Amino acid sequence: MRVGIEVGGTFTDLVAIGDDGAVTVTKVPSTPKSPDIGALAALEAGGIPASAVTDLVHGSTVATNAILERRGARIAFVTTQGFRDILFLQRHDRRSIYDLRYAKPAPPVRRADCFEVPERIDAQGTVVAALDEAAVTRDLIPRLVEGGYDAIAVCLLSAYASAAHEARLSAMIAEALPGVRIAASHAVAPEFREFERASTTALSAYVQPVIDGYLDRFEATLASRGFEGRFSVMQSNGGSLPAVAMRRNAITALFSGPAAGVVGAIRQAQRSGRGDLITFDMGGTSTDVSLVRGGEPALAAETEVDGLPVRTPVLDIVSVGAGGGSLVWMDEGGMLRVGPRSAGAEPGPACYGKGGTQPTVTDAHVVRGTIRPESFLGGAMTLDADAAHRAFEDVARQLGTDVRGAAAAAIRLAVANIVRAIQLVSTERGRDPRDYALVPFGGAGPLLAAEIAEELGVREILVPPNPGVISALGLLSADTMKVQGRTHRMPLDQHAPAALRAAHAEMQKAATEEFRALGLEGDLDFALEADMRFLGQAFEIPVPIEAAALPALTTEDLAARFTEAHRRVYLHGGEPGRKAEIVSLRFTARRRLEKLPEVRERAAAVARAPDAPVRLADGSTVAARLVDAATLAPGDSIPGPAMIEGYSSSTWVPPTWQATRDASGNIIIARRA
Repeated sequence: MRVGIEVGGTFTDLVAIGDDGAVTVTKVPSTPKSPDIGALAALEAGGIPASAVTDLVHGSTVATNAILERRGARIAFVTTQGFRDILFLQRHDRRSIYDLRYAKPAPPVRRADCFEVPERIDAQGTVVAALDEAAVTRDLIPRLVEGGYDAIAVCLLSAYASAAHEARLSAMIAEALPGVRIAASHAVAPEFREFERASTTALSAYVQPVIDGYLDRFEATLASRGFEGRFSVMQSNGGSLPAVAMRRNAITALFSGPAAGVVGAIRQAQRSGRGDLITFDMGGTSTDVSLVRGGEPALAAETEVDGLPVRTPVLDIVSVGAGGGSLVWMDEGGMLRVGPRSAGAEPGPACYGKGGTQPTVTDAHVVRGTIRPESFLGGAMTLDADAAHRAFEDVARQLGTDVRGAAAAAIRLAVANIVRAIQLVSTERGRDPRDYALVPFGGAGPLLAAEIAEELGVREILVPPNPGVISALGLLSADTMKVQGRTHRMPLDQHAPAALRAAHAEMQKAATEEFRALGLEGDLDFALEADMRFLGQAFEIPVPIEAAALPALTTEDLAARFTEAHRRVYLHGGEPGRKAEIVSLRFTARRRLEKLPEVRERAAAVARAPDAPVRLADGSTVAARLVDAATLAPGDSIPGPAMIEGYSSSTWVPPTWQATRDASGNIIIARRA
């Protein structure tokens, strides 16, 4: 049995698929203080013995939460003499220009724990000053031993050009401090721009002991229950890797949950022949939005966590604080707000009956009628409708309306927040959202999909089966993948194609050996991406180069690819004759999944009346037809207004829309003719 477990902010989701095709779908409340407890509870709730699991793929927000909540390890930062303050100087930008109390994001290390070593390598990899090993032994090592650090971040100047000094220094520290984890920039982020590389290395060291401890506990408990299968972890780039590889660079697992959701949505949409998608995952704490073209999600070379840059490949996802558990509140100016604060799993929305008293988006749905208390989680969890109404009383009073009006206003605001996020990945990047199918998932996504589509002019919505657990399905649908980036500066001249072929061959050999060492046999697919720019530009743009195109690649071909990529981003191809250069290379090795999982709707034993009242945005109330998602057969069509209720989520079909189950199990929602 293959099992995917995704730990979210409110619920932990599980999808299990047996060799016989049998599917188990389960949601249990998350346990934020110990996410592994929630993951094990999901196995128990699904009735799955650990001994029956041959392949377990896991995604969680443990690394992200460690940074956001500042619960990482105590670390030291070691750099080249004269650069001790690089983590504090950062960049010259000011995020909030009118805030008199503005402060730059705090790095994960104290200044007192930052140390220098005498050495210098220039940007070409030439040794300017040799590493002073005597000074390391005399001055640095005793201070590191005395500090009692859990991990050491090593980031020497220009280590991306030559790792000789950094590798030697790391070896000396490892010999003197056995058992202390060491994150070296040449292994974590071998790319130029000193602050970004230093920040990434420091954050990797900061979360590594946390990730190791979490994986150790989880694996030990699984082993005690008879688990002997392969344990893998989802990465931010949309691929999975065995957990042993994740221990070498934990920073790659920052956004494993959102990445898994995008992968699951793509796989399911492909069954219906859709490749151009806008996915949005509305869970308990946030909504994650991504644009997909031709079935391939975009990769970003860098992201941020708590204002700090992280130089690691991630799926290009925009997040907003508008989840089902997002708090609805009034600001000091009397304006209604939704998020970014969330009720989370503890205490959760007021309707959960766990002590929460503040209104949330989920409570708004209960008040509106698009979540029926008796059908939540297929009837496994009954909600308190009276508590949801009480939670909105104060907001309604301040708005001068009734409770239903306040709930409707909160939902309209949540829709507006998500629309804005979708515009960030589409309209503002030259993509028309009307050319894409909207794919909502997560526990709350399908409830707002039609209203979001109305705002954007999107004509088609694709709701996958069991939309509330698509992230867990994505864990089982992900290819095994390793993305490696490194700075490799060269002019775009007649020598560039040969240099690219040599670099590709070198990275291909290294990736093949690494996959073999991890026990991952089988054919691998390879892809190369070159970050390019015109001379004088401050930032570069990615230019994909297919492996099949490399043998015959010419300078002219490369220039044409760059011109087209530049035109797509900046709406012009640059001045004729202007010289360009290659700055960095990004190499992907992928072991494709042989057989994609197929998941059907989980049946729910819930008593249903023929219809139920739902309040619309204009204040009117309609009788919405109630439909069990598990009973919809291919070809069945449901005109709105209707509520299609499933185990993991419900789908709202407004009066002017119509839903149809297709042959792949997806529900296609389109405007009524």
